[in-house]
Amino acid sequence: MIGWLEGPIQSLEADRVIINVNGIGYLVHIPLSTYYRLEGAARAALHIHTHVREDALALYGFASENEKIAFEKLISISGIGPRLAQVILSGIDTSELAEAVMRGDTRRLSSIPGVGRKTSERLCLELRDKLVLTEKEEAARPARPSGGIEDDVISALVNLGYKANAAESALRAAREEIGSDAELSTLLKASLRRLTR
Repeated sequence: MIGWLEGPIQSLEADRVIINVNGIGYLVHIPLSTYYRLEGAARAALHIHTHVREDALALYGFASENEKIAFEKLISISGIGPRLAQVILSGIDTSELAEAVMRGDTRRLSSIPGVGRKTSERLCLELRDKLVLTEKEEAARPARPSGGIEDDVISALVNLGYKANAAESALRAAREEIGSDAELSTLLKASLRRLTR
């Protein structure tokens, strides 16, 4: 099993990264929180969960150990697979997830695409005593050039399960609030805030 990967970034998208390790490109699925950490970086160093099924082998990467722990707790719940766990961690950071679970805040959890009322209730019930995370996630990120940022934001939001027209509306509102010079990660976060209200 692969538990850690480190190397130059070959390509980076909102939900995946290809890491070049000694000439081999590993495709690693990542949540948005990890994407924010990698944005603008030349190299990646990720905690890896290797997900093995009969018909597939997939790698899921995380910038922090807490993200990986949260991911593994999420996929241990019946009905939550790796893709939904990735979406959940893209819609809420690990410390906020732990707080929402402890408070039984099903409304906040239900605001994440793909998480309905029943799933949010199951999350609160099954993770209450398992998800104790103390690390506060910091996302210090270098700036990125602004070409095509709107398309990248809409693409990321659609990949997370939001409808294209809802993503576009949230993006317009975020642009009005934070201005035209915002970097991708700031704009994406602002758009997500509008969609999860």
